[in-house]
Amino acid sequence: MLEINNLHAYYGKSHVLHGVHFNVGQGEIVALLGRNGSGRSTTAKAIMGLVECEGQIAWKGQPIQGKKPFEVAHLGIGYVPENREIFPKLTVHQNLMLGQKTGQKNSRWSFDDMYTMFPRLKERQHTEAGVMSGGEQQMLTLCRTLMGDPDLIIIDEPTEGLAPKIVELVAEYLQRLKSRGVSVLLIEQKLTIALHISDRALVMGHGSIVFDDTPAALKANPYVRKEWLEV
Repeated sequence: MLEINNLHAYYGKSHVLHGVHFNVGQGEIVALLGRNGSGRSTTAKAIMGLVECEGQIAWKGQPIQGKKPFEVAHLGIGYVPENREIFPKLTVHQNLMLGQKTGQKNSRWSFDDMYTMFPRLKERQHTEAGVMSGGEQQMLTLCRTLMGDPDLIIIDEPTEGLAPKIVELVAEYLQRLKSRGVSVLLIEQKLTIALHISDRALVMGHGSIVFDDTPAALKANPYVRKEWLEV
């Protein structure tokens, strides 16, 4: 579904991505791993049209590089940024409403689905999002993106700063996406959760992909883990 080839990205004169290449198939969870500064978040932003880039980004066989973020989203790619970006003065339910696309019909996801997955959101559906905890805001951001019914969802550090029980909920949530045919590109620091739920593991280092294989192969490769992942 998503194919990246020879992707280069820049922040001004700073060359951040150096020929990144990988793909994400339908209904596949792919973990994008690496240390801070390795280029993982920049890769996500390049796909979404948020940074200057060169190379090939294809979605369902069609080139999408150069498109605006809202155009990429309307093609079926959802993005959950690391900083969450909820609307603090709107209620939980209003935030979810904003995730829906204009004229959207026959979505795989409903408000009831969101509230069933995360009962805490149902309890707080009339609460302003800005007063909720970080974990609750993360749940809301994930669900708001899903309300747009994407075929691929890119999630940047969804478990950052969350309590262990909430981390388990997020992992369950991601596996539920896969069961409904949604592909996931998961940018994550916690190797345990990433390797547990992913079909493939990519490792980035210095703006390039240095490993692309199964989670089992990564677990069995101490050199890659020590050189590119462990602190």
